[in-house]
Amino acid sequence: MTTTTTGTYTPKPGAAPLGRMIATQAVLETKMLLRNGEQLLLTVIIPTLLLVLFSSVDIIDTGAGEAVDFLAPGILALAVMSTAFTGQAIGTGFERRYGVLKRLAASPLPRWALMTAKTVSVLVTEVLQIVLLTVIAFALGWSPHGNPFAVLLLLILGTAAFSGLGLLMAGTLKAEATLAAANLVFLLLLVGGGVIVPLDKFPDAAQSVLGLLPISALSDGLRDVLQHGAGMPWTDLGILAVWAVVGLAAAGRFFRWE
Repeated sequence: MTTTTTGTYTPKPGAAPLGRMIATQAVLETKMLLRNGEQLLLTVIIPTLLLVLFSSVDIIDTGAGEAVDFLAPGILALAVMSTAFTGQAIGTGFERRYGVLKRLAASPLPRWALMTAKTVSVLVTEVLQIVLLTVIAFALGWSPHGNPFAVLLLLILGTAAFSGLGLLMAGTLKAEATLAAANLVFLLLLVGGGVIVPLDKFPDAAQSVLGLLPISALSDGLRDVLQHGAGMPWTDLGILAVWAVVGLAAAGRFFRWE
């Protein structure tokens, strides 16, 4: 006679470990960002086309030396802005409009953890952008110099500054207004932020104002290090740090989840 023993299984409902939740959400955010055609255009295609076009065709006077040596740092700064500010503002704005953020806020994933996952997604996308643009710039004859740690610090502070501003816009404006405003700001800063056109081409009064913008600080700082081999660009780092603190603090204070 055979005796069958039946095991007892006790379910253990509950949230997954916090680290796993953040990682899963970050992977999802990254996939959504890379599958979005408009954001892919902003984050990859436009910076790549600008780098190749203006490095290959003598349209703008970029000063002495190879055009790519001037353009590559500015395009890297543009890539950071397109992902951390423009793409994140538009994506988060429409998530807020469709109630996605409201539903996620009611899940076991804390709100700060959701923002952390979004930040990780931005950083992953930026790494892919920087690798792609660097390979293309090298193929075009780019010869970078300088301290890699200074470059890393500039990119981190630039990401923090643009993330704060993007989340502030997405959390306070309607989605349609965010879409229009984010794209407009992208175009204005592309022209007037020292990305392609050197700031010294603008009037002196305009230079003093434009130099305080986060895109100008990031592009000029990267250019000082990568093109001219400078040490720590403390002034540019200071400008980015101020924008990061103000932007993130304002986003945390005024962001609306509904």
